[in-house]
Order: sequence, then structure tokens, then C-alpha cells
Amino acid sequence: MMVHVDLRRCTLLLLIAAGFACGSRADGTGATADSEKLITDLGLHVASQPARERPGWRSPHIILVSPQLHDQLDALQELAPTVKFVELSSNTAARDIADADASLGICSADILVKAKKLQWIQWLAAGAERCVTLPIVQERKPLVTNLQRAAGGSMAEHVMGLMLVLSRKLDFYIDEQRAARWSGSSPTTPAMTDLEGKTVLVVGLGGIGTEVARRAHAFGMKVTATRASGRTGPDYVSYVGLPEELPALAKDADFVVNCLPLTPATTGIFNARFFALMRPTAYFLSVGRGRSTVTADLIAALKDKRIAGAGLDVTDPEPLPSDSPLWKLPNVVITPHVSANTPLANELRNAVVLENVKRYTAGEPMLSVVDIGKGY
Repeated sequence: MMVHVDLRRCTLLLLIAAGFACGSRADGTGATADSEKLITDLGLHVASQPARERPGWRSPHIILVSPQLHDQLDALQELAPTVKFVELSSNTAARDIADADASLGICSADILVKAKKLQWIQWLAAGAERCVTLPIVQERKPLVTNLQRAAGGSMAEHVMGLMLVLSRKLDFYIDEQRAARWSGSSPTTPAMTDLEGKTVLVVGLGGIGTEVARRAHAFGMKVTATRASGRTGPDYVSYVGLPEELPALAKDADFVVNCLPLTPATTGIFNARFFALMRPTAYFLSVGRGRSTVTADLIAALKDKRIAGAGLDVTDPEPLPSDSPLWKLPNVVITPHVSANTPLANELRNAVVLENVKRYTAGEPMLSVVDIGKGY
């Protein structure tokens, strides 16, 4: 696994060092060896239609930039010297917003109403539901791209960390350490379990889910999964089912991992009926979207010991209120939506943003185009 991560890091450094200045391919796509490696390493989808063939496209003159990308302004300007990159603030000139051709990390109704020429939105996360569900986006249907798969590896490591904390009872032993107690084996010591030989069900075999499956398989686990796009999957996934097979697969899982995007079909999908299907020894982990889980039903399942525990990086609502029972339930580990907040994930996200700016400016096929109708 370390070799895989190091290769991706080397890819990023090559991309930045080269400034995407390598020559174009003979087929006219403008793809370079470095950009192709980025695409291959992350498993990114390249659009079949060049951006220049979209109605309304022109090589951009003004691109609005979220303050989140402040540290990338110099790299963006070097990459596209003919473009005016405008970091959005309360002092941004109304004319710059009105004349903007694209935005990086900005998708709000109040800005889009003013930015009538805007044709492309680069969302700065994998889940784009907050952008694509806006009525103005549904009506105008601009090109929307996201950062799917860029943080998949980092988030998958977080999932494995949650699994290990829950299965090896590390939260208990951390508390014992703080109290300076050498518990050893006693009637009050919780029983640990191994991951090897256990079955993990990855719900949503996309970019994050595939990386979870890869790591779980390396731990000697049997991996099953569901995906909406079909039954195909990597060799290390023993069975890929369609969404309607989720109840049957949940019955045999020792760990259920939510990696789903948020859509009308996935909202509230993990509810009382679902938790009743799980084994009482099974764990529920969630790094997808909090609203795919009915929080009250999860709390009830944990309190009634219908499931063994939960590892949550996302909740509904967020932030999780201080009086939520989830905070104090045993066998629950909560992190505040931080599974993608690592240096490597940030570097890879920035590399994808830069690559897409290069592609849009040249009118080339874009990476990770979001289907506005589907929501992902």
C-alpha cells in the first residue's frame, strides 16, 4: 500500500513541477504523461465530449475562486496566464461576478443569479448535492465537475482505523491508559475480535468504496459491495450487488460501510428496518453522507444492542449537537467529518482542480463530470 501512495505523491509533484507544460498528444486531447498518470492512479473518469463542444463554451476570461483555494492562486495563474482569477470576497467587483465564465468551489444561488455567463463549476468535494440540487443549477445545467476519488485513499484509511478501534476495543484501552490502569484480562475487559475472515459490505462501490474494499481485502476480509451502475468490480470484491440487494447482503456482513452519495434514493436508507437486518455482532461505519442514516433509528439500534457499535465520520445533523445520545453511547466512535483532511488528499484534490482548469481553458474533455440529474 505504501508503494501505491508514494506513486500518487510522485505524480502530484511531477504535475506541479512541470506546470502542465508538457506537449500535447497527437490525438488533440492535450493529455500529457503526467496527467494520464493522475487519471490512472485515481481512476478518474474522462468525459467523452470536449468542453469546447458544449453550447456557450469559450476559453475563460474570468474564473471566480473560493477562498478555500487561496494558496493555489499563484499555481492557477501560472497555469492559465490569460485568465483573471478572482478570489471571491465581500469586496469582489460586481462586474467580475457578472462576467465570470467559471467558478472553483463556488456554487450558491446568490452568486449564480449574478453570474449569468458562468458555464462551469468545479466543486471542491466528492459529494456535490449541495450544488446540483439548487434550482438554478437544475434549470441552467452548467458543466459541473467534482473531486470524486481524490480523497478516496485517505478516507479508506480512516475507515480501517475506525474498524480497528471498534474491533480491538482501542477506545476502552485508551481510557484505561489515561487512568493508569493495567487491565489485562478481567471480567470487565471487552473481548477483541480479528478483522481477518470477517465480511465487510461496502455500500457504494465508487471511488471511496473501492479504496475501502482494497484495504479490507489486504486485511484478509471478505468483501461484498453494492453499486448502482452495475455488477462489475475489482477482483478483490467477491460479489457486487445492485442497490435492491442491500438487505440480503447486510444479513451476512460483520461490518457495513456507508460510502454512498446523497440522493433522493439514498436519503434515510439506513433506518430501523435496515438495522434490524444486521447481525447483533456487526458494526455500522459511515463516511458517505450523514443524511443517508436516520439518526434516531441508529441510536435505538445501538441502545437496544441490535448492532454491536458504530464508527461515524458523518452525522445528521452536522455539527452533531452536544446533547445527542451518540456522544455517550458505548461502542461508538465519532470523528467530525475529517476523514478527507490529510495532506495527501489535499494535494491530490488540488492536482485535479489544476488539471481541470487546464482542460477547460483549452476546451478539452473534463475530469469527473457530475450528472446533474443523478446528483453525482
